[in-house]
Amino acid sequence: MSLELKDLGITDGTDMILEGITYTFEPGRVYVLMGRTSSGKTSLMRTIAGLLDFTEGDMYFNGEDFDVLPTWKRSTSMVYQQFINYPNRTVLGNVLFPLLRSGLSKEEAKSKALEMIDKVGLSNFVDRKPGQLSGGQQQRVAIARALIRNADILLLDEPLMNLDYKLREQLREDFRDLFTASKNSVTIYATTEPAEALLIGDELLVMHEGRVIQSGVPAEVFENPNSVAVAQIVNEPPMSVLTAEISNGTFSIGHRMKSQVPVHLVGVPDGEYQAGFRASELTIGSEGDMTEEGEVDVAEVAGSETLVYLNTPTGYTIVQEKGIHQYISGDKVGITIPPERAFLFDLSGNLVVAPGN
Repeated sequence: MSLELKDLGITDGTDMILEGITYTFEPGRVYVLMGRTSSGKTSLMRTIAGLLDFTEGDMYFNGEDFDVLPTWKRSTSMVYQQFINYPNRTVLGNVLFPLLRSGLSKEEAKSKALEMIDKVGLSNFVDRKPGQLSGGQQQRVAIARALIRNADILLLDEPLMNLDYKLREQLREDFRDLFTASKNSVTIYATTEPAEALLIGDELLVMHEGRVIQSGVPAEVFENPNSVAVAQIVNEPPMSVLTAEISNGTFSIGHRMKSQVPVHLVGVPDGEYQAGFRASELTIGSEGDMTEEGEVDVAEVAGSETLVYLNTPTGYTIVQEKGIHQYISGDKVGITIPPERAFLFDLSGNLVVAPGN
């Protein structure tokens, strides 16, 4: 029951929407497509669902040519960012709807619908209509209706995007359990959120400009991004990438910051590189060997953390501080960079060494 893509591509005039996508999706696993807006995630899902025609390559399901099947014959179910429910039907009516033509008796169909409603935590709302529900509850209805079809392929296009932060956190946990229970379905989930990808996914496909640029177990991709592009996509906020040099046992960033070559970079040939640092590993202050002065561009509070965006002589830098801190645009602050946490990339943007390797 696997879904196989071979060199799949879509060309629209001179624009390449998808390019050279080759991958096999197996049932019982959750595959996460991750990338920025317009990276090709939705286009790939719509192609699998039969809503968008591909112009290159092949697509097979269970060994058979999938492209010859019209959309209405494909056993696919798709959930979008927006809450697409039937406004004139109750929660029970919405979830029951896909079963109406399944051949089940009314009693059996209702029993299955109520069981699914219970799984998504809406047992107390069966008689309410979507307009009487919160955004998160409406999305749960859409998920329940998609899951109850027991489709061979379940596609979820950033279903938590329009929900508030706390609700996203809660639903990620719930959805992971629901998707894992769909042992017979190929589940493909799109997101722009690294935390979501790490929690929900069994496998991660990083997409950029219509291509899959890295794939693998989410934690492995996170710890060993194969390029600057992947490193910035799988980190939120994006990784800061600064000019660096290794020469005669010295590791330098810009002209001012120098230290002994950290252990994980010993043996790397002398030369010019790019060094990437996660925002959570940089600190405000001048207490380490490698410090720089930066000027605050903007600071924003995100929950219990403060993100500080800085202009420095060595490049634009983002620091993620715990707690709520007040900064004004133009403030001068020190930044400490830990050389032992540097991701080293060559000048073409390819990974040379990751910390811990």
